[in-house]
Amino acid sequence: MSILAAGYQGRLDRRRYFERTLGTLAALGILYWLGINFAKSPSQFFQASLIGLSNGVLYALIALGYTLVYGIIELINFAHGDLFMLGAVFSANFMSIWFGKNHSGVVGWGFFFACLLAVMTFCGGLNVVIERFAYRRLRRAPKLAPLITAVGVSFILQFIGLRWNGSGQKTWNSMLPKGAIEISNVKIPYTTILSFVITVPLLLLMSWIVTRTRQGKAMRATAQDQDAARLMGINVNRTISFTFALGGALAGAAGLLFQQTRGLTSYNLGYQLGLIAFTSAVMGGIGNLQGAVLGALLIGLIQGLNDGLPIGLGQQWSQTVVFSILILLMAFKPTGLLGKTVTEKV
Repeated sequence: MSILAAGYQGRLDRRRYFERTLGTLAALGILYWLGINFAKSPSQFFQASLIGLSNGVLYALIALGYTLVYGIIELINFAHGDLFMLGAVFSANFMSIWFGKNHSGVVGWGFFFACLLAVMTFCGGLNVVIERFAYRRLRRAPKLAPLITAVGVSFILQFIGLRWNGSGQKTWNSMLPKGAIEISNVKIPYTTILSFVITVPLLLLMSWIVTRTRQGKAMRATAQDQDAARLMGINVNRTISFTFALGGALAGAAGLLFQQTRGLTSYNLGYQLGLIAFTSAVMGGIGNLQGAVLGALLIGLIQGLNDGLPIGLGQQWSQTVVFSILILLMAFKPTGLLGKTVTEKV
């Protein structure tokens, strides 16, 4: 080994040692913080964790739309958050205005599940239309062109939301049952339980479609190499449209759950939650389905614990804490938690 190579290897080893040391110190600091909060108030610790996980599963539904589209055509679809917003507005109108359902009950629950199917169809279909007319012709264009187009589509969807919902925030009644189960001073709202009951099967169904079905195999083949997929007889356009439909359907489900659990809608709702969901996808490893879910749950937990624990920075610092952790993670692991390093051939 030459002196030059030996020097480079030494610097690389020192950098890895520094990164491992810094990561270990950060992990010990977080464990210490969690430990003293748990010792101070165990019930508050579990309550904050529950709220964080409840938010995390909602972020996961939105984040999967980002990571699905990026995984197959390497497009960061900035309009996806606004699609979620339209799903929430659609759900509110479907339940309260079109069918006049404002109270919980057996009939209301039936309309809730009917609305779930309707909003998933609406958002999935709208996402397919967006892909067909806004993105399809730009697949082989320079990366900046579809990115700017996605920003433009985002503004269009925001304008539709502004005209449909109005400029102010609107509040709505929920069809979900009120109340909570209390276990050792930890309150578990029925809305939280139903969020998990609806979200977890949707995530499992999406994972099964991608990993076990013929269409899922076509999606994975198209993500690896579109030209090779065409030679194998795969309809690439249909496969990409299906991917957009799947991501849009998940965004629609997230919109309904948000509207029913939070009881509000706003035309700019997609900006903040879309940004958090995109951050979740990046943290987990953009393009990795399991990574998107992991990143969403971690961000939900970080927010819940920071906002709800007795020793924490508080809700006003919530976004700062999340993005600071993301920046540190990207500095030392740019591919995300579960992302794989890909060497580009030139």
